[in-house]
Amino acid sequence: MSATSSITSKARNPAIHPELTTELAASVEQKAEQVLRLLKDASLTLNRISFANSFGAEDMVLTDIILRNQLAIRIFSLDTGRLPVETYDLMAQVESHYQTKLDVYFPQHAAVETYIKEHGINAFYDSIDLRKSCCYMRKVEPLQRALAGQDAWVTGMRAAQASTRASLPVREFDEGNKLEKFNPLSDWTEQEVWAYVHLHQVPYNQLHEQFYPSIGCAPCTRAIAMGEDVRAGRWWWEDPLNKECGLHVKK
Repeated sequence: MSATSSITSKARNPAIHPELTTELAASVEQKAEQVLRLLKDASLTLNRISFANSFGAEDMVLTDIILRNQLAIRIFSLDTGRLPVETYDLMAQVESHYQTKLDVYFPQHAAVETYIKEHGINAFYDSIDLRKSCCYMRKVEPLQRALAGQDAWVTGMRAAQASTRASLPVREFDEGNKLEKFNPLSDWTEQEVWAYVHLHQVPYNQLHEQFYPSIGCAPCTRAIAMGEDVRAGRWWWEDPLNKECGLHVKK
């Protein structure tokens, strides 16, 4: 199965360039202050708190808020080994822009080698079970190592992103990882996310300009058409109700 998108236009993506009205700017800054207060309180009451940055637009908003305000929150990322080149470019840009070093976790090489030997390099297209197995070894297991010993973690998830995230609280207990979980952008709209990005000149993944609203591994992500759901390009060959990799599935 080819992941090549039918969208070839190089035109500027209007969805990520909202009109920055005075009202929108004021609303976004007010919401950003609420996020800052939430994260400040979390970092003061919880000794070990980490933010999982996957370099989507939402995660770049949180990266900016955390680093701009020097919050005591560790930032880490997962390198699955199959990320798009644009994501690696952004990783380098983040280190340069914020004068920081990224804390990156990789899959266990033995698990990847065994999976490929037994099932093939692109076996995730063949069944949901094989796709979820691939997500587990490349994302879930490294996440578990990254969260070991932590009291809480922060995500960039929004309720409007998918049907699987419709009831997304700002704070919840992550039963799978046995720690607190914060979703500070839960009630943010896509327009608000992009307004913040442009207001604060936050670096972002250039695939967003090519109509990729949600970006994961290269073979499992495609561009979307105007009007499609924002996560339509993730595992597009599957039912929308199954479109989670296992990082945020409730037990």
